[in-house]
Amino acid sequence: MKTTSGEKVFYGINYVILAAAGLLCLLPLMHLASLSLSGKDAVLSGFVVLWPVDWSTESYALLFKGTPIIQAFTNNVIITVVGVALSMIFTVLAAYPLSRKVFYGRKYLTLAIVFTMLFQGGLIPTYLVIKQMGLIDSYGALWLPSLVSTFNMLIMRSFFENIPEELEEAARMDGCGEWKLLMRIILPLSMPMIATIALFYGVQYWNSFFNVMIYVNSPEKLNLTVLIQQMIKSQSLVTDINNLGPEAVVNVTPEGMKAAGVIIMIIPMLIVYPFLQKYFVKGVMIGAIKG
Repeated sequence: MKTTSGEKVFYGINYVILAAAGLLCLLPLMHLASLSLSGKDAVLSGFVVLWPVDWSTESYALLFKGTPIIQAFTNNVIITVVGVALSMIFTVLAAYPLSRKVFYGRKYLTLAIVFTMLFQGGLIPTYLVIKQMGLIDSYGALWLPSLVSTFNMLIMRSFFENIPEELEEAARMDGCGEWKLLMRIILPLSMPMIATIALFYGVQYWNSFFNVMIYVNSPEKLNLTVLIQQMIKSQSLVTDINNLGPEAVVNVTPEGMKAAGVIIMIIPMLIVYPFLQKYFVKGVMIGAIKG
């Protein structure tokens, strides 16, 4: 269909607004990257804006040498990989039966699950439950409360409901039971949705902060997010730099190392997202629309 002049104006305005929103998100990231790759004098002078001045990678070198960032990064990977795997398993096992019309009481169970989105026990009761279960200072305290997201489960349930019933009937005629139907028919057809929900869970676990602060006490178990927060908030980073020797003080600034830490925390998600982007819009749209 031929685009009218009014539609062209509308699309043009949308492009301008979206481009401006994209720049607002990109510029702070570029500024941090520039700070992390700039020399000490340039950072202290305030000349660094969106492009590195006096290129230097000393901030990254000293960050890996003088802070436990490698251990924190490893902890982040463990929390994210195991958390996403567990959450995906239990989200699928919750969404699939609720999407079956033959499942008795599915509407009431769905209503009970949606109720948890509106009303929750609160921080103190949750902490007491986690403590009674013996999960304090363990990653189980991070995985168990976040095992199933109601929002993600409802999106996946809607996706399963949109799969044609003829496929299910044909599979049952060939002798498929519920487990075989789920594993051989439903899940292969749901890869866009699975990739989308996995991305949601991945971002959630990778950026875990509040739960780590509450439930994890051992410094060696802290993740990258909490470590970066401690670096930004406290003055211990300056002490760590001084302990590395006078050459470290000459070459880097605490601001440059803090910026380098933030960039290291962001990079993995920036790498993963382009590979899942093609599934992202398709999965959300199909899972959110019934019929």
